[in-house]
Amino acid sequence: MSIQVFGVPVSRGVAIGRAVLVASSRVDVAHYFVAPDDLEAEVQRLKRARDAVAAELSALQRDLPDDAPAELSALLDVHLMLLHDDALAGATKDWILERHYNAEWALSAQLEVLARQFDDMEDPYLRERKADLEQVVERLLNALTASTGAAARSDAAVPRDFAGEDPLVLVASDIAPADMLQFKSSIFTGFITDVGGKTSHTAIVARSLDIPAVVGAREASRIIRQDDWVVIDGDAGVAVVNPSPIVLEEYRFRQRQSQLERARLDRLRHTPAVTLDGQSVELLANIELPVDAASALSSGAVGVGLFRTEFLFMNRNGELPGEEEQFQAYKAAVTAMQGLPVTIRTVDVGADKPLDQMSAQELRHEHTLNPALGLRAIRWSLSEPDMFSQQLRAILRASAFGKVRVLMPMVAHLSEIRAGLHAVARAREQLDRRGQAYGAVDVGAMIEVPAAAIGIDLFLRHFNFVSIGTNDLIQYTLAIDRADESVAHLYDAWHPAVLILIANTIRRARDAGRHVSICGEMAGDPAFTEVLLAMGLRSFSMHPAQIATIKQRILRTDTTRWTGRLQDILAADDPQAVVHA
Repeated sequence: MSIQVFGVPVSRGVAIGRAVLVASSRVDVAHYFVAPDDLEAEVQRLKRARDAVAAELSALQRDLPDDAPAELSALLDVHLMLLHDDALAGATKDWILERHYNAEWALSAQLEVLARQFDDMEDPYLRERKADLEQVVERLLNALTASTGAAARSDAAVPRDFAGEDPLVLVASDIAPADMLQFKSSIFTGFITDVGGKTSHTAIVARSLDIPAVVGAREASRIIRQDDWVVIDGDAGVAVVNPSPIVLEEYRFRQRQSQLERARLDRLRHTPAVTLDGQSVELLANIELPVDAASALSSGAVGVGLFRTEFLFMNRNGELPGEEEQFQAYKAAVTAMQGLPVTIRTVDVGADKPLDQMSAQELRHEHTLNPALGLRAIRWSLSEPDMFSQQLRAILRASAFGKVRVLMPMVAHLSEIRAGLHAVARAREQLDRRGQAYGAVDVGAMIEVPAAAIGIDLFLRHFNFVSIGTNDLIQYTLAIDRADESVAHLYDAWHPAVLILIANTIRRARDAGRHVSICGEMAGDPAFTEVLLAMGLRSFSMHPAQIATIKQRILRTDTTRWTGRLQDILAADDPQAVVHA
């Protein structure tokens, strides 16, 4: 019987294959007390398991093919960091020595403690790192099981002989980065997971490899059985289990059409993005690491609209990157873009991000608050002036090698505007005293707080450009935590208030002669392309894989026709229905 499973669409296209199941990362463990005389031996057993897992992950990273996506190496780094983090390793040892728990029990106990901390995090990307923690613990548990001579798990994520020549799709509660390596060799044509969201590592890697995927499908790994035929519709966020012959043939037709469409889109990579009525549009790329610049160039991006520098600051066991390390990273991205502009956002971390720098007391206090409204982004940078000066000096030094813009996140107050601009001026003075070269940089602000969108004229008087971060702007405008499943359905980019704020920001910026762009999810969503063009937007920044699709939409749009409809759209109770009509 055919069954439909619904989830979150995170990577486009259709995949058809036989299911290979991977068990949940939460595994049952033995629970028993260890005799006092055996505690040290139990600690050593835990240490041997950790060393074995470290060697396994290091070998996987060392053997990565040269053309593997940069995200895979970075995610393996995350797993190695978590493996050695004292919050896991040291605390697990304490459970053994103080409570006399066996190693497996101690690991699962500490996992529960850390999982609650991850659940309280405001940032969706970091919240979803809980899955990485679970995968590291699972590897440790497997290593402990192996050390006791227990039978190996029978459901390991390897291709099965039953599939023969049939294509395979992976079905799991979640997928570890190491297992994602198999996608590169085309063993699996798609995947579906019980958990995850648009910023989970499985979604990030799927988009980088352009593989159909559905995440957050809840009970998928329980409903789907080994060897079932599964269709993964990455556009609609649906998996069809054991489809009927008619449905299967329909999806195979869509699959062939999708493949032809992708081939056509690839031919547009280096075609200028110009509307039917002659409006030139700038299509930029969002990147996380310097190595991502290569994919930005190959996608046809005419620059980097958002370099998320916080990825350089994360998972470092409390040691922040120094000025020289940051300079080399920014310089690498700037030079890789071959003279095209690079917009570097200052570190966007919050109270939930620099966890390893805070005391346990500070952590407990911070997580009793709402981290979305706490010390994050520009607020955190201004509270750490030495760190902020280091980053600004590194960015300014990199600007000597190409066109660079500095972008400050979550600015809302005049005092923050003045302090941020003063920090840039101070960084220039420090470089002058050193005699170190730097170039001219424009300084801009993210418009992601309703106060900034409403008071946009203040920002336009002080900054050279603005960039609208739609993800946070929507979240704060609607008072919705988009990662909270109980209210995530209310997260609505089509909400009239959201569209009015965006339209007003674009109009006021253009009237003031200031460059304005959008770098949130809306920029890469073709459903919004014509509306944003009608608002006057001429600069979009998105994941490199989305550029060709948006470019095709732009090439087919007559902005004069849409501009005439804009007021009706903005005045509607249901703007989405008006656009679709």
